[in-house]
Amino acid sequence: MEKEDKSVMVTLIEKPTIIESAGNKPKIIEEFVGCVNTRTTALSIARMTSPPGWQEPGQTPEFEEYTIVLKGSLQVRSKSGVVDVLAGQAIVVNANEWVQYSTPSAEGAEYIAVCRPAFTPETVHRDE
Repeated sequence: MEKEDKSVMVTLIEKPTIIESAGNKPKIIEEFVGCVNTRTTALSIARMTSPPGWQEPGQTPEFEEYTIVLKGSLQVRSKSGVVDVLAGQAIVVNANEWVQYSTPSAEGAEYIAVCRPAFTPETVHRDE
């Protein structure tokens, strides 16, 4: 009979924590993994729901951000140009790169954002 390995643990995250958003319109941020909901600093995982016409201030975050668009489209502006990320597509933004997210289309967007290390208000460095 094999001995049970107590060091392996599976953790169910029953519900996300709603995080206040930045921008010209309310956006729903549901943090599943991160500094607030699970006290995780290595990375954060959140589901975002942005209304049509939403835009946040530009930022130069200290973290990498990986974004997968589930519904609608997300517009990502950087110093190298503008990219429209459609449902079923993803985008990677490197740490310390200026970026601005928006959902100018009529359907808005639903997307998953993964930040490494985890998102914090102190490391996002939003424009004034």
